[in-house]
Amino acid sequence: MTLLLSRRWIRLAIGLVVPAIALTWWQVQASQGGANAIAFAPLQSIGAAAWDLTANGTLVSDMIATLSRSLTGLAIGGTLGIAVGVAMAIWGPLDRLLGPLLNAIRQVPLIGWLPLFGLWFGTGQGSELIIVSISAFFPTMLNSYEGVAHVEHRYLEVGRIYGFTPWQRFRLILLPAAMPLILTGLTQALAFAWITSIATEILLGVGGGLGVTMQLAQTQQRLDIILVAIIATAMLGFAINQLFRAARAHLLRWQPLSI
Repeated sequence: MTLLLSRRWIRLAIGLVVPAIALTWWQVQASQGGANAIAFAPLQSIGAAAWDLTANGTLVSDMIATLSRSLTGLAIGGTLGIAVGVAMAIWGPLDRLLGPLLNAIRQVPLIGWLPLFGLWFGTGQGSELIIVSISAFFPTMLNSYEGVAHVEHRYLEVGRIYGFTPWQRFRLILLPAAMPLILTGLTQALAFAWITSIATEILLGVGGGLGVTMQLAQTQQRLDIILVAIIATAMLGFAINQLFRAARAHLLRWQPLSI
């Protein structure tokens, strides 16, 4: 146990080397004066801005707004993506009907949909949520399709031997076999939803959110606030990803460990 803890502390110390060097270099650049004073905000200014935004509740409310938007989009787009992907993999006519259309639509950059959705739904939070949902739809749809469509035939043969009904075959064979790829799609969708939430907030600048704070700080030339929002985005995104990885490992605990 002591050896394990010491190794963890060593890994933690090694991981802090690069951030320490980066912070030192940043502070040196900020203290040079002139143009560097504008391009590099001093660490004390960033710390003061973080304290002010936390004290008045702005930072927390922005984090909650962005997190809510991204998770809502993930829930909507991810659920639809799994349902459509599984249905296309099981039913060939649906695949031939929707496959070409969906594969053509996914080639359009997500931000490219903003002008169209702005005309249809306005430049409000509704358009933001639609874009985030679309960003979560395609990764889950593609991975769910691949997971179900490429289940090994020997597993299906076992189901036929035991006389499984179509529902039993789906619940006991197709779904467990496809679950690793389905969860991979959700992991990718989580990253896309988070990034797209920030991007749409910056571009549209409506409602609350970390992206809105970045956009407003840019117009006010407040580099310290921009950096605080960026750091909060990175930390919150990392925390969400770690929680999802732990949940994925728990759901797939039945899988044999690779050596």
